[in-house]
Parts: sequence; structure tokens; C-alpha cells
Amino acid sequence: MRKEIQLIVPPDVAGDPDKLRRQVAAAAKVDPDEIRHVEILRRSVDARSRRVKVNLKVRVYINEPYQPEKPQLPDYPNVSGGREVIIIGAGPAGLFAALRLMELGWKPVILERGKDVKARIRDIKALNVDHIVDEDSNYCFGEGGAGTYSDGKLYTRAKKRGDVRRILELLVGFGATPDILVDAHPHIGTNKLPGIIAAMRECIRAHGGEIHFESRVADFLLEGDRIRGVRLRDGDVFRSDRVILAAGHSARDLFRLLHRLGIAIELKPLAIGVRVEHEQQLIDRIQYSCEDRGPYLPPAAYSIVRQVGGRGVYSFCMCPGGVIAPCATSPGEIVTNGWSSSRRARSTANSGIVVELRP
Repeated sequence: MRKEIQLIVPPDVAGDPDKLRRQVAAAAKVDPDEIRHVEILRRSVDARSRRVKVNLKVRVYINEPYQPEKPQLPDYPNVSGGREVIIIGAGPAGLFAALRLMELGWKPVILERGKDVKARIRDIKALNVDHIVDEDSNYCFGEGGAGTYSDGKLYTRAKKRGDVRRILELLVGFGATPDILVDAHPHIGTNKLPGIIAAMRECIRAHGGEIHFESRVADFLLEGDRIRGVRLRDGDVFRSDRVILAAGHSARDLFRLLHRLGIAIELKPLAIGVRVEHEQQLIDRIQYSCEDRGPYLPPAAYSIVRQVGGRGVYSFCMCPGGVIAPCATSPGEIVTNGWSSSRRARSTANSGIVVELRP
């Protein structure tokens, strides 16, 4: 028999399988020996009071064996002969657009101005150590986009959220930890993402899609008000009457091109600010009301939202146990981001503190 139960437990119970089993048995009113497995479906930390609690939704297998089921990737068809769709950018939007196109039988042709996820490492090291900026290969540009080497939090403020669960299951299918299906604030980590991104690339290529690196789009080929393809900076031409623009917010050259060609673009509200760094232990003390968070609580995060003079001021991209990274895309810029590894084990935390700007 299977039974789903909602629990509120102390951190040491949530983190200890034996203690959790006994707690679940009491809630289900069965003997602990009858429980074959406790599957955690949802998990969140509630630190609003001085006694920190963990909210759990679990599925209990009572006198029934547990068979783990890893999310499976769709049975993608071979699209090598399908109608081509050009995708500009191999960040999350571009890669997931390619996967969806393959499901529908279309052939994605991804054009990425930067390098593949492994080759990017050398350019990021040059930026960190020698302060040399490669305008096409850096923290923002390259396979996987900005998040690959700057954290990998899985979060959206979008109100039209779509099927978020399906996206998380795809990431698990490509190698992410199943914990992202459980945690209220899922996080993969900079050290894990490159392998996942590479697996997505190989899947796209194995099923007939194309990915071209160091292929910076310089112009759109138009006939009247119709798109017919794109021209790269080196002069190569790719033709299609379907183009998906997934270049990311830092591709200012493409925004200028769109404006010059009279293609409608919308100026949306944005925010600008600074990135601040703290000792992680300080954030733990404030959030968890204790001197030492112990082995069962994750490094604490925080969120700040205020209205100042009619404008929103808020924290953004908070990185527990993380570091600040230089993220310039052109020489002379001073731009920062933050990231954490999967364990979030560093002694510092950081967050963007930004103020809303309006058109």
C-alpha cells in the first residue's frame, strides 16, 4: 500500500532516514517495520520562527516494495531531414527550444557565438586570473549560457510558468540530481551543469539537429517583412523562414541590429545594482537563530523586497556558500555575478541588491 503524508519535522528528523521512518510510521499509524521505503516528494525549510522546521510531503510504501523511477527522456525522432528552424543562442532557452522542436519533428540549427562548454573554461580562467575578456566566450556567452558557470539556480518569476515540472524532469534525465524535483528552491550547481549541458548537446546532434559554435550572427536576411535566414560575421549564410532569437540579455549587438532593421522590440522594466558579500555563518545565524546550523540544515539564503520612493528594491540571485565572479562581456566593463557549487560549501554568501528602473 502507498500513502502520501504531509509532515512538519525538526531538521535532524528530516535528515536522518531512521528518525524519519519512525516519524512517518507514527503519522501513518503503522509499525516502522512495515515501511519499506519513504519517498520524499517535496521539501522546504521554514525558518520564520526561532525553531526551524522542515516541511515534507512523502509517499510511504507500506508492505510494498519500492521501485525507483528515474524520469525518462522523450523518444526523440531523427529530424535530420526535417524542416529547419534556426535558433540563435545555445543557452537554456535555445537548448530547450531545440529539444521541443525535435519532439515536433522539426530540425533545430543552433548558432552560438561562443565556444562549447569545455572550451569556455580557458576563457573564463583568463577573465578571472588575467582580466582578459573574450567578447564571445565568457561567463555570459558560450554553450549553456550565463547560468552554466554562474550557479544554475532553477527559478522563475514568470507568472505564466508553463510546465516547470517537465523541464526539471528533462534536466534529471540529462544527469541532474533528482533532488531538484523535491526541493522548494532547486539548485544544480556550477560544478554539475557542464556535464548536463554536454549531454543535451549530444542528444540534439544524435537525433539530427545541428549546433555550430563560434558562429556569431551579424545580420538577418529579410524579404519585405519576412525572415529568410541569417548571415554570420564570417560571411556564412544559414537560410530558414523560422528563426528563434534566444541570445540572452547581454547580446546588445543583436538588439541594435533589430532596431536598425525596424524589427519591433519591446523595452521592458529592468533593475540595476550591486552585489554584496557576507560571511555565510552570519547569514546562518540570522536566518536560523543559532550559532551553528549543524549538519542537517543547508546554508541559509535570504530574500529582501522593499518599496523605496515608489520603486522596488530587492535581492536577486542570492548564492549561499558561493563566490562573486567577474562577468564582463567587453573590455572596460565592471560587471559581477555570483555562483555556488552543488554543495554550497564556501564560507561566503553573496546576493545582488538591485533597484527597479522603468522605461
